Amino acid sequence: MADRSFLDWPFFEDRHRTFAAELEAWTEREPAVGLHGDHGLDGDCRAILKALADGGWLRNAVPDAEGRLDVRTLCLTRETLARRSGLADFVFAMQGLGSGPISLFGTEAQKARWLPPVAAGAAIAAFALSVPEAGADGAALATTARPDGDGWVLDGTKTFISNGGLADRYTVFARTGEAGAKGISAFVVNAGTPGFEVVERIPLMAPHPLATLRFTNCRIDGDRLLGEPGQGFRIAMATLDVFRSTVAAAALGFARRAFDEAASRAVNRKLFGAPMSDLQLVQASLAEMALKIDASALLIYRAAWLKDRGAPRVTREAAMAKLYATDEAQAVIDQAVQLFGGLGVVSGNPVERLYREIRALRIYEGASEVQKIVIARQALGAVQGGG
Repeated sequence: MADRSFLDWPFFEDRHRTFAAELEAWTEREPAVGLHGDHGLDGDCRAILKALADGGWLRNAVPDAEGRLDVRTLCLTRETLARRSGLADFVFAMQGLGSGPISLFGTEAQKARWLPPVAAGAAIAAFALSVPEAGADGAALATTARPDGDGWVLDGTKTFISNGGLADRYTVFARTGEAGAKGISAFVVNAGTPGFEVVERIPLMAPHPLATLRFTNCRIDGDRLLGEPGQGFRIAMATLDVFRSTVAAAALGFARRAFDEAASRAVNRKLFGAPMSDLQLVQASLAEMALKIDASALLIYRAAWLKDRGAPRVTREAAMAKLYATDEAQAVIDQAVQLFGGLGVVSGNPVERLYREIRALRIYEGASEVQKIVIARQALGAVQGGG
């Protein structure tokens, strides 16, 4: 059983503690959570999605009956799932991120139409922001949407889209007006819409379903617009404001698993006639890992707690959590591989799998360098505003 002492921190309520314990117990007994290539990538994703839906966990990826997204619950879910399976975390995360713009900016009719299938696992969601060359720079979008009667026509290409080729529904960001951030709008596009195609699937070092998408004279109805025309950049940033903390939580889950594996290895492996854990260098390495893990958790759950308390934006806090937790999780996992020696790079070893899975999180939803820019701008803005 994982160490859950951090749940005693004042960031959490009793319902979070109960939730975390129940989810962890479920992950330990649910075989689908441990799938790794058993049914092919798409098959594994669908099997995990069904298990998450049947267990009732996907309900937490969309707003509750009062219309709230509880960010602490999202983070606890991702941390717990990632500790057991990176793919299970990915499946849950994309249901939340892919439908996040609808959860935050959809009309009541749009929410009623599109969110229940996400929570039930009947529809797979995707978030289509990144474009060739510009990456996730939303203000540099070249994908366009032009008015056409009572609808819109989309043209352009999206790449590195998670759940691309697997999703039933995509939140797509496209340019509808002037250059820059003010000319972006957000739309909901179904897979199979004429003029929408999956150009290629993109293989990754850690198996995740990614693809390049193309829109060619792709017509959608007017009720597919989220918010107002020109509001898309705000929608994208507000969605990332919520979900960047959850990326950090997934990295934390990976780091906790790596620490557990390394500590167990150190205690049980004999070296020079004594447990490896007796060596001071090994103890120092484990101490550094534990420090990085606790510091990451504090940053993550501070951001989530602030958001749940009603802070309109937690841009700085979420960026700090995402930057620190993902970078330091990679350092923790690297130390775990080192402590395992040759076994640490053997395919199939848990720390070897973690080594491949963590790397993408330093890029997803804004690379580490982007987070540094965000933090610096927020810090400078505070100083300039105070002057």
